Amino acid sequence: MSVKSAERVLKIFDLLSHHLNGLTIKEISESLSFPQSSTSVLINTLYKNNYLSVDFFRKYKLGPKLIQLGGTARESLDITAQGMPLLKKLMEDVQETVFMAVLDNSELIYVAKINSNRSIRTTAELGKSKPLYCTGLGKAFLTFLPEERKLEILRTIELHPITPKTITKKENLLNQLKEFFKQGYSIDDEENEEGLYCLAAPIFNVDQIMEAAISVAGPKDRMLRQKENIIEKLLEAASKISKKTGYKSG
Repeated sequence: MSVKSAERVLKIFDLLSHHLNGLTIKEISESLSFPQSSTSVLINTLYKNNYLSVDFFRKYKLGPKLIQLGGTARESLDITAQGMPLLKKLMEDVQETVFMAVLDNSELIYVAKINSNRSIRTTAELGKSKPLYCTGLGKAFLTFLPEERKLEILRTIELHPITPKTITKKENLLNQLKEFFKQGYSIDDEENEEGLYCLAAPIFNVDQIMEAAISVAGPKDRMLRQKENIIEKLLEAASKISKKTGYKSG
């Protein structure tokens, strides 16, 4: 198969991904401006190898082999590795410590930490866990997880005071999460460590479900001086990492 044929195969896959009810060979040929004869050869080859399926009306759809390949690709996709270059750029842009975390049952697990030249001391370290209700990253999960999962977590956790600013009433926390959802990011205002201010944003996967969160953290006064810039850069990085994992907005 020539390089041109390979490019045509990829265009056929992309076209059919937008037509879940399938297309005939003629419709595929016309949509892509391919000769019908060569399109027919490609389609038949893909069909015989289970990359396409066909229905009673001779409309071709993406086939079962692609599901298998897609599953393998998703399993091999390491969100930390995918996100690391963007996390480093985020740190360089804002000159504060940057984190990535994932969810383990009802706890936060740090999977990446990038220190800036002026990083401050923090108890957040790689592999360590933290509560969800009093950290920027944790509150990002409580904000953007599917509603059923979020409520399940909130039913089981207890809101113990860690600093004088820790929210300890679930009603107050829920009201705060509603505001975070509207603005697209969460905030930890000295609720887990005194003096530490954190802004966090969600990372979504191909299924449009939150898979991780990233944050910028630093001394409160320093963070507030460039808060708008940090929010802009944080949301930009989160969006780009989400796209790398296959997420499509809208």
